Amino acid sequence: MCRALLLSRLALSLLLLLLLVSPPIRISEAHEGHDEGEEQGGGCEMSPDVRVVAEYRPGVVTVDGHGDEWADIDAFEFALLPALDFDKDKAYADGKIAMKALHDGRNVYFLLQVDGQYMYTKGDSSSCPSVALMFQIGENATYSNMGGCRKFGAECSSLSCQGHEVDIMHFSIGNAVPGRLYGSNPIDNQEGTGADRFGHLVDLYSWNPHCRYVDGKGPSGPLGNESSAQNDWQGAWWHSAFTVHSGFVENNSPYASAGQKGTYYFEFSRPLRTRDRLQQDVQFTIGQVSKVAVAFWYPDGGKPWAKSAHYSASCDWMPMNIISASSSYGASRSRGAWDAASAFSLILSGVALGLSVFVVYWVSKVKSVPFTPIDRL
Repeated sequence: MCRALLLSRLALSLLLLLLLVSPPIRISEAHEGHDEGEEQGGGCEMSPDVRVVAEYRPGVVTVDGHGDEWADIDAFEFALLPALDFDKDKAYADGKIAMKALHDGRNVYFLLQVDGQYMYTKGDSSSCPSVALMFQIGENATYSNMGGCRKFGAECSSLSCQGHEVDIMHFSIGNAVPGRLYGSNPIDNQEGTGADRFGHLVDLYSWNPHCRYVDGKGPSGPLGNESSAQNDWQGAWWHSAFTVHSGFVENNSPYASAGQKGTYYFEFSRPLRTRDRLQQDVQFTIGQVSKVAVAFWYPDGGKPWAKSAHYSASCDWMPMNIISASSSYGASRSRGAWDAASAFSLILSGVALGLSVFVVYWVSKVKSVPFTPIDRL
């Protein structure tokens, strides 16, 4: 009897100890980047969890507009709401935009993917989808009003609007062949501007919507030798309705039948650091946070879009973390070790619980021995 009671107490003590020292088991976890749009509501009430992460993943991406090689990269999804009326009841009808980012220590890469019926009119960019990325450069640059400088027209200058600079990449695909590379090219770069005469993937900077210029130009025109400007972006686009994968040429336009349902892919790259000397390019630093915004234009109902009638993925800046190699892999190792320890602790807890139940059951089956006084022997 005493031995059984001792075993029971030992088993219960072991179970209690395991429950106390075992790390908590993570049962479920929401996918990063989902449902931020709903949390923002009708006004500018962004969730503090809204962010984009660019991990260190060298040798993964080829900038060709295809999204296949991005399959293992985390996507951050955002509702697309009208930029001038951030109301979730007026969201883009075909769903959210997914943004993926990574870097290889030299360049940073982006993939934007959004569902939509195929729409393309050669030479008419406003009848085709279009995307833009905007980044904070100056410390006082606001998301609203593209920098927020209160000067206009001839009053805009690098002195009067200092601290309000934002960097913009805008890709209008009306003259861009799917799968072909646009943006940085030797002809426009030789002229010291961020223009792209071939596919209109342009590198811009802005102090406000009325003071927006191609890199290398300003209110008075080209900056000449004062600037080391060039187009630092490269990019391509694609749509899942395309059946040809060996490559298109311009004569293949419109490349697919209009109205087909599918997904648009916009893929971009840019060096982490550029040779900019005039606060016209954002400079990315590994291990630090930058601020980004995403815009999307679409010819709803087949009607050409207006410049101000675009959708936005947020109503304010979104933080973008440029993760170092040690942080990425260290986090993966830590998470793997944590999951292994959690599983092992769960198994031990189950064994201890089973042992305790068995001991209690066995003790309850043992018949008690009646007490016999010694004087009756």
